[in-house]
Amino acid sequence: MHTQVSPSIEQSWKESLAEEFSRPYFPELKAFLVKEKQQHTIYPPGQLIFEAFNRTPFHKVKVVILGQDPYHGPGQAHGLCFSVPQGIAPPPSLVNIFKELKNDLNIPIPPHGNLQKWADQGVLLLNATLTVRASQAGSHQKKGWETFTDRVIEKLSEKRSNLVFILWGNYAQQKEALIDTSKHYVLKSVHPSPLSASRGFMGCKHFSRTNEYLQQNNITPIDWDISTG
Repeated sequence: MHTQVSPSIEQSWKESLAEEFSRPYFPELKAFLVKEKQQHTIYPPGQLIFEAFNRTPFHKVKVVILGQDPYHGPGQAHGLCFSVPQGIAPPPSLVNIFKELKNDLNIPIPPHGNLQKWADQGVLLLNATLTVRASQAGSHQKKGWETFTDRVIEKLSEKRSNLVFILWGNYAQQKEALIDTSKHYVLKSVHPSPLSASRGFMGCKHFSRTNEYLQQNNITPIDWDISTG
């Protein structure tokens, strides 16, 4: 008998993912994290690990943006992919996201990098791996998180319709296999990282294309401008 692990996660997600918490990998993942915390600094802080879910309930998701790992520098990770709290300088990929927003929708580059306003409107800012050891990128990969977040994508694909999945970079694009493309809209480009952004991220117009699709399906579009309210 496997014990049910009950993380503090928003209720609609808790119900949608109930079976995951009792599968063998989840208690193993929890035990790994407990041990890691005893020996290392882990990001994001424990209460923010499920922040993407807590800010964007299952039934309110309109758009999914997929990242890979949380940021691994002090104070950067707060549970939303690509986002940093106010007062933390936006990392290079996020700077490029803001440049493309300006190109695409003429939205001014904001004075901060906190994407909570997107999350609160139904943009699920999901990292494939939800934790990381300080200063060690990728250190919590292949410990169970990807099994969990793949299931999140599958559940959204299965139970919801007319979602927009935004897949930037090769890693995110592999997740297209989990999505029913006959009832969802998938947008793909290279990663916004400075290493690749000039090869097709700049000019992808994913923000306007997302809103066009939502409006075509009678769904309120996203206000991408985070510099206001």
